[in-house]
Amino acid sequence: MPILYIIVAVVVVLFVWVVALYNGFVKLVKRSEEAWSDIDVQLKRRYDLIPNLVNTVKGYAQHESGTLEKVTEARVRAMNAKSTGEQAEAENMLSGALKSLFAVSESYPDLKANQNFLELQKELSDTENKIQAARRFYNSNVKDLNTKTDSFPSNIIASIFGFKEKDFFELEEEAAKGPVDVKF
Repeated sequence: MPILYIIVAVVVVLFVWVVALYNGFVKLVKRSEEAWSDIDVQLKRRYDLIPNLVNTVKGYAQHESGTLEKVTEARVRAMNAKSTGEQAEAENMLSGALKSLFAVSESYPDLKANQNFLELQKELSDTENKIQAARRFYNSNVKDLNTKTDSFPSNIIASIFGFKEKDFFELEEEAAKGPVDVKF
């Protein structure tokens, strides 16, 4: 009879351990989804600012249609990205296009003094900072999930229940150094 108690105790402990690991994975997945949602909110804010910025620049820099088209195309590509990797690549392109746009604006002193342009510049800079903070939060949560997914013995539970690693949201080195430079 004592052997039966030992077997039951071992099964109960094993069951509790599996449930605890499973719930830990669920928590980490939900945290990473929440963190991605934070990035998504800031990216949408950025996308909403860009048409206003392009229209403001368009009024002053009509000969720069190529640059304005690149910004618009990069925005559309970023908005339509499906995976984390595609999103990061599209955001890198968008950051480069915005840098070109701000470089063009250097040639137009009236534009640099335009109050609407200055306000959009400030908003975009603020949004870039928020994107970086959200990206750090997301990557931290993904690191925790990926570590647990790779670590023994939790990797066994991860494979049994289908928990997968997530991709980091990484930007190119130049883009990751800071927000888009919008100083004049």
